Amino acid sequence: MAGLLVSTPVGVVGAGTMGAGIAQVALVAGHEVRLYDAQDGAADRGVAQILARLDRLVEKGRLEPAAADAARGRLTAVASLADLAPSGLVVEAVVEHLPIKREVFGTLEKVCADDTILATNTSTLSVTAIAASLQRPGRVTGMHFFNPAPLMALVEVPAGAATDPEVAQTVADTATAWGKTPVRCASTPGFVANRVARPFYGEAMQVLEEGGADCATIDAVLTEAAGFPMGPFTLADLVGNDVNLAVGRSVWEQTFGDPRYAPFVAQQQVVDAGWLGRKTGRGWYEYAGDAGSSGPPRPRTAEPRTPPDQVTYHGGFSACFGLLDRIAASGVSMERYDTGPAAQRSGPGEFEPGESAYGIELPGGGLVLETTGEPATFDGDAVTLDWVGDAATATRVCLAPGDACEPGTLDQAIGLFQAAGLAVSVIDDVPGLIVARTVCMLVNEAVDLVARREASAPDVDVAMRLGTGYPRGPLAWGDEVGPEVVADVLGTLARVYPGGRYRPSPLLVRAARTGRSLRGL
Repeated sequence: MAGLLVSTPVGVVGAGTMGAGIAQVALVAGHEVRLYDAQDGAADRGVAQILARLDRLVEKGRLEPAAADAARGRLTAVASLADLAPSGLVVEAVVEHLPIKREVFGTLEKVCADDTILATNTSTLSVTAIAASLQRPGRVTGMHFFNPAPLMALVEVPAGAATDPEVAQTVADTATAWGKTPVRCASTPGFVANRVARPFYGEAMQVLEEGGADCATIDAVLTEAAGFPMGPFTLADLVGNDVNLAVGRSVWEQTFGDPRYAPFVAQQQVVDAGWLGRKTGRGWYEYAGDAGSSGPPRPRTAEPRTPPDQVTYHGGFSACFGLLDRIAASGVSMERYDTGPAAQRSGPGEFEPGESAYGIELPGGGLVLETTGEPATFDGDAVTLDWVGDAATATRVCLAPGDACEPGTLDQAIGLFQAAGLAVSVIDDVPGLIVARTVCMLVNEAVDLVARREASAPDVDVAMRLGTGYPRGPLAWGDEVGPEVVADVLGTLARVYPGGRYRPSPLLVRAARTGRSLRGL
């Protein structure tokens, strides 16, 4: 079974959006493709959709007319699973229900040759469980495409406990031959992309439920400050809140209730209300099509403030260090001490031996501190600054004033970043704010996958860039910020929120102590 499947027929079970997309990918790659669906007429409709998409590719100049004509002759809708018998590879893309998938694979095993590779496109179910009842479970592996399959580059290849390594490698090689980027991994809950992405939704829900910020502000901070292509609430509405909750619940249940993946009450409430997202016209946001609709709520954005004439930087920034150049370029005079604390303070504006001062000192003695996970309230007259992704391209920053922060200090801090060309969102003083807690949890989840040998470090970063569109892989992001910074923030969050959700991976703690690169784990 080893080698590329370049001359054998490919069978696809399920003619829905994913099945038809997978069939199109194999077809354009040069295979004969046989498409089956148990619903009457569904396979014929799937073929019609594929052929229509081929016509559009020709119109756009992305496919030669001769190639499209040849492809039409290689695509067939079939009436039974037995018609897939000549296939060298069969990809299953039916509903995410374990008994149904087991039934499909049980039939495929009976009608296909012993050397036919059987692959499942499941995104949430265990490949091991799907193959467990077969006589030859070694020929079953995952081949998880992302929607839309013809456009998305990533294909996860999760191997079950019994999967023959040659089978998984053959499927990975075939994905490469089809123009995709395969990622090998173990069949663990959520595989790579869905597993590592859980904190992207989870931390947003945590901040929302704590009253730290509204949906629109959280989305804006994560896109405009951190560089994510879409905010978690907008993305959940796009994929469907019922689907997002089901994936999260599946990972949580398969990990026996690990608190890192626990669903949130707010998620269940929108699903119970029938607010499933764009497909129902309402989710976290409303999508009314009438002319009177005001559209999604706007993020919380501070009104213009007057910037301070000069500030002093005393060190302490890591994730936000690049913002200093933008502040300096804005015309605000800045005295910088980049190597660490350059003064000692005993009170606002008074620096004496005894207590280290970090961050940006404002004219009145208040401080702007990069978040370390601690609330700004613990630092007196201070404002906490959330992390940014790329300081040079960020268009927004997030600030949280402590309970003892003077109004003038907050005004100066807002004006300082506005002068640097940044919109400013002011949120409540929640630990880790929005970006920092999200990034740290993404990094931690990625490290944990590598630690358990469920995926390699390079594959994890590739999966998150290609499968979710993250601006950088989480391990690369962790290296940029520093493993010790990530571990410290998680340690602080773990003290604030006991119960295990924010426990740092032991491998992350080791990297923090030794300075080892996360990408080299």
